[in-house]
Amino acid sequence: MHLPILPDRKSYNDARALIELFGEEAGLEAASRADASRDLGNHIHFCHWRQIERMIELLIADTALGTVH
Repeated sequence: MHLPILPDRKSYNDARALIELFGEEAGLEAASRADASRDLGNHIHFCHWRQIERMIELLIADTALGTVH
């Protein structure tokens, strides 16, 4: 799994908003938005929504991901 890069609070807020609206399907919604942005040729929004998709996976996980020290 690639850990997301979230440059600002807006990215986190977008992830939380999708989780609140779509629950466990939030990752699919983020992926759908990324695909739509890519189809429109908007690479900035495409990258944004892909990172949001990854952040959602981390936020809804029941266990720690990655190395635990």
